[in-house]
Amino acid sequence: MSVAPRQNRLHVIQGQYQVSDQPDIVLSTILGSCVAACLRDPTAEVGGMNHFLLPGSGNGGGEANRYGVHLMELLINGLLQMGARKNRLEAKVFGGAQTMAQFSDVGRQNGIFAEQFLRDEGIRIVNSSLGGASGRKVEFWPVSGRARQSALNGADTLKAVAREKPIVSKPVVADDVEFF
Repeated sequence: MSVAPRQNRLHVIQGQYQVSDQPDIVLSTILGSCVAACLRDPTAEVGGMNHFLLPGSGNGGGEANRYGVHLMELLINGLLQMGARKNRLEAKVFGGAQTMAQFSDVGRQNGIFAEQFLRDEGIRIVNSSLGGASGRKVEFWPVSGRARQSALNGADTLKAVAREKPIVSKPVVADDVEFF
């Protein structure tokens, strides 16, 4: 009987990014209206994920990590430092839900921003799951490029939006989708 290799999970919370070339690493995050871009260079076998709260670049200062431009640039530069080439990068984009109907649809704006940024940078989007009304848990294997999202129920979505931290205490509800 063969035993599957142990996987090390790195949680990417709001304002963070992670890159890895280790095959046993799984990057994960919980998203409401936020967006996570998962980028990978299949030749260099390196990939990464970010998690941003707001589209655009904001007004600079200490809150730059909340904004898409800053985190997209950090993610791309982190991958390039590990041997990736920009012309080989491929993307999978997740999130951007409208989790509370009474608020502005910042999730939609985040999704539009992410797709436009990637197009402007010449990075091919191979899969995306943006919008909707529910949050999602996203897992990304940066070396293989495999990604999986799981829909969150309303209570879990509200917890994720309120805390902007990964929920690890219980499994998410059905509706798992794998992206290869």
